[in-house]
Amino acid sequence: MSVMRVVFMGSAPLSCRALESLFAADVTRSEDGPSLPVQVVGVVTQPDRPKGRSLTVASSPVKMLAERKGVPVLSPENVNAAESLVAIRALRPDIAVVVAFGQMLSENLLNLPPRKCVNVHASLLPRYRGAAPIQWAIANGDIVTGVTTMYMVRKMDAGDIIMQREVRIPADDTAGVLHDRLASEGATLLMETLEAISQGTVVSRAQDETAVTLAPKLYKEDGRIRWAMPAAAIHNRIRAFNPWPGSFCLLPVGSKRAPETEVSRLKILRTRVESVQAETGRVIEVSGEGPLIGTGRDALRILEVQPEGKKIMSGDSYLCGHALNLNDFLL
Repeated sequence: MSVMRVVFMGSAPLSCRALESLFAADVTRSEDGPSLPVQVVGVVTQPDRPKGRSLTVASSPVKMLAERKGVPVLSPENVNAAESLVAIRALRPDIAVVVAFGQMLSENLLNLPPRKCVNVHASLLPRYRGAAPIQWAIANGDIVTGVTTMYMVRKMDAGDIIMQREVRIPADDTAGVLHDRLASEGATLLMETLEAISQGTVVSRAQDETAVTLAPKLYKEDGRIRWAMPAAAIHNRIRAFNPWPGSFCLLPVGSKRAPETEVSRLKILRTRVESVQAETGRVIEVSGEGPLIGTGRDALRILEVQPEGKKIMSGDSYLCGHALNLNDFLL
C-alpha cells in the first residue's frame, strides 16, 4: 500500500486532535509505529491574530503543533489566492484533510488533490451545517449529536457523506465539554475514513437536502439572556454558550445621579430549571443555592456566576456578597 501524502487544513482547537492522530500514523514521524501509511507533508492554518484583552499576536493551536513536529506551515490570508495554490501544489498532496479551518475553499483548491478534500464536521449532517454546530445542538435541547466525514464541495458542509458516528449529549454538558468529546470522536472517525479511502472501500452518499438545518456563527450579543424565553430554553443556551460567547444579563445599579439607569453585567455559567411561575426577569427568591428568576415559563435558579471584573463564584456566595433584592428585575 503506497503512502498517502496529506495536507492538513485547520485552525481551531477542534482541529488539533485530528492532526495529532495523523502524526501518530505518519510513517516519517510516528514514535510507536505507523497505524496507517500517511505522511503529513504540510499544514495550512490561519495567520497569527491578536488575542485576549492584551491583543497579543498569537499563532493558532494547529500552527504551534505543526511547528513542534517540524512540518512546513502555510498561513495565508486567502488560501485561494494564486500564490497559495502554487505553494500547496508544490507539496504534492494526494488528499487534503480540513477540520475547522475557517476559510471557504475555491473550486481550484478543492480539485487540487487527486483524492479530493475530506472534511470532519461536528454534527450529524445534514443537521447543523455552519460554524457553530456544537453550540446550536445544545441550545436546541438535542440529546444526540455526532461527527461526520464528507467530501467537500463549494457549498458549505453540503458534500457527500463518507462516515458518521453518533455521540450522546448528557444533560449537564456544556459546549466546552462536548467539544472535547467530539474532537476525540472526530479524530478516530477521520482515521477510519482515510483507511477506507486508501483501501478503495468508501461508499459515500448524498445528503438529504430536505433535512438541512443551520448552525450560524455566534456573536457576543447572542449570549444576552432573554428572560421572556422559557426557563428550559435559557438553561440550554447557557450550557451551549459556555465557554463562548458566554451568557449574561444586566443588573440595574442605582445611584444618586442616575437611579436605576446604570447597569453592571453578570455572567451566568450554571443554572437549574424550577417549576415556579413569576413575572419575567423578576427576582423571586434570594436564598438557598442562588437567586431564583422568573422567565416566560417556569423559573431559573442561578447556581454559578461571574460578576463583572470578579472571579467565578457559586450562586449562594454571590447572594452573600452582593446586593440583590426580592422583586429586583434582571435586564
